Amino acid sequence: MNEITKSITYLKEYKQLNQALGEGKSPLLAVGLSAIHKAHLAAALGLDTDRPVLVLTDDDNAANRFAADLRGFSERDVVQLPSRELVMADVVGVSRGYEQRRLAALDELTEAHFAVASVQAAAQRTMPPEALKAAIVSLATGETAPLDELAQSLTRAGYERCVQVEGTGQFSIRGGILDVFPPQAEHPYRVEFWDDEIDSISTFDVGSQRRLEQCECLRCLPCMESIPALAKGGAAGLAKAVLALTSTRRKKQHADLQTNLERDAERLRETGSLPAADKYMPLIYPEMATAFDYLPENAIVIIEDTPRLRDAVRDFHARVADDVTALLERGEMPPNLGEYALDFVGVCSMKRQILRLDSFLNNVAELTPQHLENFIANQMNAYGGNLDMASADIRSYTEQGRAVAVVCGSALRCQNMLDALTDTGLNVKISDLLPKGGCVNIMEGTLSAGFEYPDLGLVVMTEGQVLARRKKTQVKKSNRDKVKSYTDLTPGDLVVHEHHGIGRFIGMERMTVDGSERDFIKIAFAGTDFLYVPATSLDLISKYIGGGDNERVRLNKLGGADWSKAKARAKAAAKELAEGLIKLYAERAKVKGYAFPPDDAWQREFEEDFPYEETDDQLRCIAEIKDDMQSDRPMDRLLCGDVGFGKTEVALRAVMKCILAGKQAAILVPTTVLARQHYLTAMQRFQGHPITIELLTRYKTGSEQTALLKKLEAGSVDLVIGTHKLFNKKIKFKDLGLLVVDEEQRFGVGHKETLKEMSKNVDVLTLSATPIPRTLNMALSGIRDMSSIEEPPQNRHPVQTFVLEQNDGVLLDAIRRELGRGGQVYYLHNRVESIERCANMWQQRLPDARIGIVHGKMGQKEIAKVMNEMADGEIDILVCTTIIETGIDIPNANTLIIENADNMGLAQLHQIRGRVGRSSRHAYAYLCYRHGKALSEIAQKRLGAIREFAAFGSGFKIAMRDLEIRGAGNVLGPEQSGHMMSVGYDLYLKLLEEAVQEEKGETPKPRVDCAAELLISANLPADYVADAGQRVDLYRRIALIRTDEQRSDMLDELIDRFGEPPAEAIALLDIALLRAKASEQGIAEIKQQDGRLLLTFSETDFARLSALCGDSEFKGRLLLNAGSTPYLSLRLNKGETAMEMAQTLVDKYAATAK
Repeated sequence: MNEITKSITYLKEYKQLNQALGEGKSPLLAVGLSAIHKAHLAAALGLDTDRPVLVLTDDDNAANRFAADLRGFSERDVVQLPSRELVMADVVGVSRGYEQRRLAALDELTEAHFAVASVQAAAQRTMPPEALKAAIVSLATGETAPLDELAQSLTRAGYERCVQVEGTGQFSIRGGILDVFPPQAEHPYRVEFWDDEIDSISTFDVGSQRRLEQCECLRCLPCMESIPALAKGGAAGLAKAVLALTSTRRKKQHADLQTNLERDAERLRETGSLPAADKYMPLIYPEMATAFDYLPENAIVIIEDTPRLRDAVRDFHARVADDVTALLERGEMPPNLGEYALDFVGVCSMKRQILRLDSFLNNVAELTPQHLENFIANQMNAYGGNLDMASADIRSYTEQGRAVAVVCGSALRCQNMLDALTDTGLNVKISDLLPKGGCVNIMEGTLSAGFEYPDLGLVVMTEGQVLARRKKTQVKKSNRDKVKSYTDLTPGDLVVHEHHGIGRFIGMERMTVDGSERDFIKIAFAGTDFLYVPATSLDLISKYIGGGDNERVRLNKLGGADWSKAKARAKAAAKELAEGLIKLYAERAKVKGYAFPPDDAWQREFEEDFPYEETDDQLRCIAEIKDDMQSDRPMDRLLCGDVGFGKTEVALRAVMKCILAGKQAAILVPTTVLARQHYLTAMQRFQGHPITIELLTRYKTGSEQTALLKKLEAGSVDLVIGTHKLFNKKIKFKDLGLLVVDEEQRFGVGHKETLKEMSKNVDVLTLSATPIPRTLNMALSGIRDMSSIEEPPQNRHPVQTFVLEQNDGVLLDAIRRELGRGGQVYYLHNRVESIERCANMWQQRLPDARIGIVHGKMGQKEIAKVMNEMADGEIDILVCTTIIETGIDIPNANTLIIENADNMGLAQLHQIRGRVGRSSRHAYAYLCYRHGKALSEIAQKRLGAIREFAAFGSGFKIAMRDLEIRGAGNVLGPEQSGHMMSVGYDLYLKLLEEAVQEEKGETPKPRVDCAAELLISANLPADYVADAGQRVDLYRRIALIRTDEQRSDMLDELIDRFGEPPAEAIALLDIALLRAKASEQGIAEIKQQDGRLLLTFSETDFARLSALCGDSEFKGRLLLNAGSTPYLSLRLNKGETAMEMAQTLVDKYAATAK
């Protein structure tokens, strides 16, 4: 690319402009350039002068576009500074995604070669550079850093201490190990100390909590811009300053001001932090600072378009002033604290050289130019992918003696372009150098548009102009936490004991039994019964997960018959399900379907057109579906994935494959609104390909429907997208090859039967928006084909989330701001009886807003009508219930307000919050709880979880878990879900797996649960693993150890997370492995008593036992007692440990089976 970038430096205008810069003139003005030329000039100046360059644009979208081109031209990193909303309203919790990105960018600004920012981001008040420097916590191996001082420094920098690090801005300390997640890092860090010296630093994985890579040093940037601890006198000093504002009595003071200021001061004194600290920024940092203060002295500031920038600054300054006025009027803030943003004059008066790049000559009094250059530059035609037109123009350029460079995104694309242009008869070559006059070179690089400088005789075109291609957006890889069911077991949770049923987990108790200390789990059952389960047998216990309201679940009686009946019923149901599925699978295997041919060039080209980088999960699912289509067995595959994870793209690739083989495809959806959305997506995606797409819904008139039926029968329609209208008996396809069913669980039973008939020997792909647990996928492997997309596309903007007490003033501001930028609002009021009243109240406050209502008690037609109006932008505010949870994509709706969020589960909040933030705009979610409501303990716990979920993204695991159970219910159907509820998900799954094995003719070996009671202390001491919840989790996972490999893996994890384990913890691992090996051999109990080891067996194999007794090592001390329950008794010799001898006995008994 450097050759193209350098080309502009040969222009005389460039040389004169560069000379004026060198002479220190400012401001300078260059006119006649369009967006692509401006990026070209900025890159060339930065590289040529070796000076830092900051480009200012009028908004964040323009900044994104400019940064992409600047990267393309300069082939250097470009720092992007995002803007953010200042948090000044009284909230309990807030997400800080944008703020943390800003801090990382500000930190890089001092060293950056190229940076781009919207003027809103640059003009906003922030912490001064020296304050940022002071707040950074730096660590390196070999340094000494007392842990308690470190904890204080991190707390001061806005980090929050927790038990286990899950999200950015958290840290935890366990013994001599510090875990911390700096906001700018991709992974959290684990720092191990030897006394006060830093022994090692490494990154670790949030999901598994295991180490990844070693590193030498670590910088922890602060987590927020307004840090109370940095005020004069720290947080206490700030509290004092806030209180001082109350004493300066003004005559016209707002009635609530004193109360609000006292509340803020108290919060600062007690916690040292304040979510809405931004409003006190002028008190924390008395000196006004902005991003401009971070720029080196010799930086060049380039303004992309001065008149537009001036308007943007004025709007922004006015908006900040309006926010402040609203707070003053509500008495939440005292007057005259200071400025929160620079105005246009402030921006113009920065002490840096300024270069204005304006499209036309204009008069901006504040920036009268000292030097002016007028460039002659042209933009290129957009040929819209029309190769013939493009090649004709290229030919005429070369005939005029001009040099033509065509820029393509990768080596493969360069080759494709070479083939395409050569086919049109042009003489073309691939090269890194600029072409000579009259020649055409293909060069590798990425630019958003082509351009031409007539004075240089150079024309640059991009692949998107010549062939219908779009640039792929690079996506950061993510690994979603693998969700495990035993996590987060807290007192009060319901648990399932495999033999005794559903009980309530009370807690963990340590007791001394026969002189050795052990931990027991206390479980309450119905009535007054309690059961103490040794921690070594925790594999018999799982957390009860039923996918519903756990408050209504009845506990079982200890020793009662209810549990065994429920278990037997669930087992029979699982057997029935397995039988049915296997039969269905066998039937489909007998039917001969159509084997689609492998991918061809057309298919590859269609896939190349996808504008984003596919996630690994998407690629895997696509490969699985294509394998199915290419086999001669009809496909029946379920594709699951969260809303917006890219299922539609996967389905459309299968549709394309089907159509290219000369067959028809149909997409069946439950609602007209969804049908319309799929239709628009398909039209856009298949643009430029000769494919006929039709939409069949009840909005089509009779005659239109008849015409469409004829087309389908004649085969002139390639893809039809429709609702249950597709079930019409009159519909006949000429040659249907693929049926895609979206959200199958929303069709009725009758429709499902018709569906079965339709899809007898057709390939079927079913889509589900609810993720499905991997465990269920495994249990049904081989009898139900499932693919699941678990990886979210990472180019989504984070949703700025606030948790607050319902405050209509704050909400009114939020709605006005969204409507002011031409957007739409979801207002979630989850009570049908009062929803009209709620809508009327907002209508009175916002008389000009168009407000719509939608809820589940309305008819399908009404719902479709309202949702279509919302999608078409005819409704500004949609007052709705949770009906929007599964719904359509409305990229223009980017503010979500949820009343009584404390009544909702995290899973639901996560799903609903996914409704906004689906475009390039910043999105906002306000999770409110009722004013002055006395919260129950459960609601408080939930609100705490919501606050953490908003601030750190933690709790995501639980949210996904809830969702997945719902997904499992959808796959299994309502009857099976009932049984799943009666015995809990984990146990139901175990029964289902066994049933599947039996049906396949693989008889599962009956498992014996061995109890090991050895007189040794085997536990996890509280000073080794301090948190009780983590201890329960580890006990359960240790009890599940079955192999030597799993034991050493667990030992590694303990060392990794908690340091060197004590002897008791090692003993716990040994007992777990002993139990596993003994269970394999049918040993029911190993007990140490009066200097002997006693072994009891579930079934007595006298031949094996005699062989063991005859072993020379145990001569004279191993006896077989043949009573009603035969057992072996081994006398322990002096110096022998019970553990070692038990291991030897079990190993030797295992050897007798061979």
